[in-house]
Amino acid sequence: MEKLLIVDDDEALRRLMRLELSEGYEIIDSGDPERGLALALEHRPATILLDLRMPKYSGYELLQTFTSFSRTQMIPVVVVSGEAGGQTKAHCKQLGAADYFEKPIDFDALRACLRRIAKTRRHIPRSEVRVRLCVILKMCGTDSKGVKFEEVATTENVSLSGFLCVCTADIATNSIVDVYMTTYGEVLVGKAQVVHSDSKGAPIRHYGCRFLEKIGPWVLQ
Repeated sequence: MEKLLIVDDDEALRRLMRLELSEGYEIIDSGDPERGLALALEHRPATILLDLRMPKYSGYELLQTFTSFSRTQMIPVVVVSGEAGGQTKAHCKQLGAADYFEKPIDFDALRACLRRIAKTRRHIPRSEVRVRLCVILKMCGTDSKGVKFEEVATTENVSLSGFLCVCTADIATNSIVDVYMTTYGEVLVGKAQVVHSDSKGAPIRHYGCRFLEKIGPWVLQ
């Protein structure tokens, strides 16, 4: 069973989260940020759920530590906070958060998020560093109905061998797509395989892609 670390100084909320999530995860929790960092280093959890407002350290500081420290930077961090607003969410994503949930928590949505993160993590070697980076790509291929498409995709994270992106095209798992960088015109990066997809039927879909061959520049070399 995968480990899930919860760092939040609200003891009642930690109890609720243990109740809601313990069926699928081994829960480790702390209300102390320093202890939370120590637990992350000791247990190397699959995912960290992090509050923003805590004593001693702000959640922002701890988030930045988790996402920049070599021992923890590959552990996805999901912020769970009472702070609302697009600016706060955007700042957390800039610091490397994998996702952001406002309190009170929608546990169905949180569980779906954790499943998506787990799928992505399984298809990226643990030795590879993932970088939270928004890159605009163009993907070309054949959709699930056999129709050729050209769609803009935006990455959520990248690694040497692949990327997680969002796109409106309905692409079947195991499909092969041509990937273009669009930063300076359109430059072909190579061919990638869609190794997993999420949000089937929704207007915005998440895809995890791994390069089969690279013939052009990529954001990580």
